[in-house]
Amino acid sequence: MRLKRLLIRYYPPGIILEYVKSGELRTKSIDLLDLNLETDTENLVKKIQESEPLITESRTDQVRQLLRTLQDKLAKQEDRRFYEFKALQAHILPLTNVAFNKSGSSFITGSYDRTCRIWDTASGEELHSLEGHRNVVYAIAFNNPYGDKIATGSFDKTCKLWSVETGKCFHTFQGHTAEIVCLTFNLQSSLVATGSMDTTAKLWDVQTGEEVATLTGHAAEVISLAFNTVGNQLVTGSFDHTVALWDVPSGRRLHTLIGHRAEVSSVQFNWDCTRILTGSMDKSGRVWDPATGQCVATLSGHEDEVLDVCFNCTGQLIATASADGTARVFNAATYECIAKLVGHEGEISKVCFNPQGTRLLTASVDKTARLWDVRSGVCVQVLQGHTDEIFSCAFNYEGDAIITGSKDNTCRIWR
Repeated sequence: MRLKRLLIRYYPPGIILEYVKSGELRTKSIDLLDLNLETDTENLVKKIQESEPLITESRTDQVRQLLRTLQDKLAKQEDRRFYEFKALQAHILPLTNVAFNKSGSSFITGSYDRTCRIWDTASGEELHSLEGHRNVVYAIAFNNPYGDKIATGSFDKTCKLWSVETGKCFHTFQGHTAEIVCLTFNLQSSLVATGSMDTTAKLWDVQTGEEVATLTGHAAEVISLAFNTVGNQLVTGSFDHTVALWDVPSGRRLHTLIGHRAEVSSVQFNWDCTRILTGSMDKSGRVWDPATGQCVATLSGHEDEVLDVCFNCTGQLIATASADGTARVFNAATYECIAKLVGHEGEISKVCFNPQGTRLLTASVDKTARLWDVRSGVCVQVLQGHTDEIFSCAFNYEGDAIITGSKDNTCRIWR
């Protein structure tokens, strides 16, 4: 094995190693999820050297410099104010979803008008309209971090794979017998997973367009799904009140996570693949150990359905959003509630952390999105302008742009 170069990864903090093994270029990462401003970098350099044979003495200065750069990035706390940059009348019929590519240079919108559109963030210009579905385009995603492909899932029971550059359709994935309501790429961009009202999830090969596996066993629609970071496991959440964990290479079910007493609304893995987070209409969030399938914590306190859950990018914080109009932030190690976010005047359907993990963004039926200080629970900004409920919101990779999608048929860029 020969190390070619070291690359930096800001969110979550880490160092990527590019190396050659048996003539093939490969990569692996050193995750530094606990890195902070107080971290003793000399000590950390020693630990990295001891655990990673590719980091030889000649590379220690470079590693030291990368650690300092990461610490400098952490020191730049994001407490910016956002202003409405553009309001785009994206579609004639209602929007279903919005999503950024990794850099935030472009974003996509799905709609009841049967199209998905690609937009340039800086100018607000439409780059491509992806046409071909015969019903609502409901679920959409970029293959981040690459951002050269888009997957669209439709009520026409198909998923399509598109080129970002040309807007041409590469593949149409056919096989579901009811509406597709969720989809995601694995981080390696080799597979797309789709979840459907037909109670199944399916895995599709991005290169060939072939179906790789059908994941059967749920008794009601699959409403949410997520790959883990390494791509060897998929978690699915269903209206049958259960969550299933699947082995991706074999398509085998590893565990059924039983505990929620109502429909599951949202599922997610943390970055280091050690925990699964779920939200449910039973008013709770739950944290699970994927190794055993056991529930390790119940996140309680909400007075109505939990509609969305998420980890921050390092996996150290958890957020829950509820139909009771509040959001909560929990410590992911102790499961203690560290902030209760009160201020919205209606249910919160979407929640996400900024990449720095210092701010939480919430989208609500009350026509506003709000930014909250994660530690204090104080609302630092209300994003006003939409004239109907906001159902989708996202940060870009750097955390310096926000996109919101609303039932008023506009999406707005804030920066």
